[in-house]
Amino acid sequence: LAQGRRAGALGRAVPGGPAEAQERQERSLVRMEELARRFREQHPSVNAVSILSLPLPELSKKLRDGSLPPDHVFYAYVGKALQIATETNCITEFLQESETQLRKAKLMEKRGLLYGVPVSIKDSIDCQGHDSTLGFIKNLNKPAAEDSVVVQVLKRQGAIPFVKTNVPQSLISYDCKNLIFGQTCNPLLYTRTPGGSSGGEGALVGGGGSILGIGTDVGGSLRFPAAFCGICAIKPTGNRLSKRGIMSGVVGQKAVAAAVGPLAKDVDSLAVCLRALLSEDMFSLDSTVPPLPFNEEVYSSKKPLRIGYYETDFFTMPSPAMRRAVRETKQLLEEAGHTLVPFELTNVDHVIFNYCVRGMFADGGRSFVKKFKGEMERGGIGLFVWLAEAPHWLKTLLSWIAKPFVPRLSSIIRSMKENTVDEVWGLHHEIEDFCHQFIAQWKKLNLDVMLCPMLGLALSIGYPAKLSVAVSYTMLYNALDFPAGVVPVTLATEEDEEELKGYKGYYRDWWDRTLAKAFRGGVGMPVAVQCVALPWQEELCLRFMKEVETL
Repeated sequence: LAQGRRAGALGRAVPGGPAEAQERQERSLVRMEELARRFREQHPSVNAVSILSLPLPELSKKLRDGSLPPDHVFYAYVGKALQIATETNCITEFLQESETQLRKAKLMEKRGLLYGVPVSIKDSIDCQGHDSTLGFIKNLNKPAAEDSVVVQVLKRQGAIPFVKTNVPQSLISYDCKNLIFGQTCNPLLYTRTPGGSSGGEGALVGGGGSILGIGTDVGGSLRFPAAFCGICAIKPTGNRLSKRGIMSGVVGQKAVAAAVGPLAKDVDSLAVCLRALLSEDMFSLDSTVPPLPFNEEVYSSKKPLRIGYYETDFFTMPSPAMRRAVRETKQLLEEAGHTLVPFELTNVDHVIFNYCVRGMFADGGRSFVKKFKGEMERGGIGLFVWLAEAPHWLKTLLSWIAKPFVPRLSSIIRSMKENTVDEVWGLHHEIEDFCHQFIAQWKKLNLDVMLCPMLGLALSIGYPAKLSVAVSYTMLYNALDFPAGVVPVTLATEEDEEELKGYKGYYRDWWDRTLAKAFRGGVGMPVAVQCVALPWQEELCLRFMKEVETL
């Protein structure tokens, strides 16, 4: 891990460079160690293990009714977070002001829904006085002038943001590595990725070092870490929670909806978080967010559901464990009295290349590539940068040559062209049309929710950079802007591993062969399913997730 942390030691002696940030990270961990040790010495009878075992609804109840002091909870989590950070390299910074906030919390007259709850925050979410680096050296020593709206609301509800967590360079990745802080590992198996881009959150919450984490998602960045680390997460509709003060990987693009959302060990904890965030505080701090408070009636309903489902998107062939996860969940839901209806997915390749890749990089990828100037990591992004900088005639030629041999590469090259304003407007119109057609198909089947595969199990470290095409299962719901959550339902078995030997993929290209290798060797790792609802129906999505979790 020390090596991983120093993997980014570019310009070691440069003031304000990665070496300084790594020292700050090191000091953070030392500070956390001092705090945890001092508390243990002063309160030897406090049972940290029993505090850490409490689920969030129970913990927040005990904090609010005074049966558990906030400092006992805070220092129990500081100690556990330190352990997970040492094992996985997931924390980039300890928020010193959390100690002041803890003292203030004790004096609070009105106790919010998250009173005294320690919360971890993804690097890209602004916390006043701290960097939001996105894994770029050039963003170091540019502390945020104020807290993002989400962090402000958390604090007003009594929560205590206490650490910031690691991300991949640029956020447009589902691994978790950058040139400043190095690689974050999966807490369940260190040779696997924790997922990304909210990878530090996935590792910390998955390892038990945080009871609630806040991350973002523009192609699966909440759902990958949750699925890979065996926890739950929900990506809400893009504008259900405020994105004010949250840094984005591709600023200003409107084709693929980004969202901010929570990660936690269980579904009830996600509901507690959304209850707290969907408050008057958020609606007054950001008036562009629709004032829709949490709908308790929908979440607690016991009405049988009509559930659409599919086992594959016919673009990324599901691993045997993914297919089994959907089948077993479907069967359990049917046995519990729900109705399951097959849903036919078509043209996912068109959605991925034409809407997602072309939409996110409508300027030919130029503004995205500019961020990497002088900070290029070897590997995945190199080809992308070369493509973005290649002249239009060369892209056209390469796309034409590649089409008969590697159709997916040909499509990516074609999607990377620079668009005129007219073409971008046309694309946005096309995405709107697609969304309405998808909803019409959903309504025709009279569905409440949808059960879908989630990429899994966790890939080996280094593979996500080579497998950008495997985001198809998650990114579809960013293009549609539907709420989507993940719930772990099973563990990969020896039989799954054996069946993987016959994995060929739908295209039988280099990506399919590489994905088969990336899945291998993960027996015992968690596998999740994705639960989806229509826009603005987060409570129904959570209700469905809760049903899956219970069964």
